[in-house]
Amino acid sequence: MSLQFFVAMEPPTITQQQHKVSVQNGKPRFYEPAELRAARQSLEARLARYAPPTPYQGVVRLLVKWCFPAEGRPDGSYRSTKPDTDNLQKMLKDVMTRLGFWVDDAQVASEIIEKFWADVPGIFVKIEPLE
Repeated sequence: MSLQFFVAMEPPTITQQQHKVSVQNGKPRFYEPAELRAARQSLEARLARYAPPTPYQGVVRLLVKWCFPAEGRPDGSYRSTKPDTDNLQKMLKDVMTRLGFWVDDAQVASEIIEKFWADVPGIFVKIEPLE
């Protein structure tokens, strides 16, 4: 059974790629800066209500439409500026895994990701089983 929803919010522009690294005792230590942690927590809080009662078990397709504030641009026009779609998806999929949308994000065998300028900002998500 498919699941789809729209989360009305200004999508985060900070991505997982912005983890920081420090060196302690000669070993790298990765950490999440406060801005990244806040973006992840906000995303997690907003997505939690849409988590299915039981995680998807098989192969799924994930369709995501990132809708950024239009700010004078035509509603529905494609966004070709940063952040990159793959970087946006990483945090989203990690949060969805943590919330139990699926057992492991490796189950996402097909992805359709789009970025738009929109009068109503937010994130549209659709998950559909492929088996």
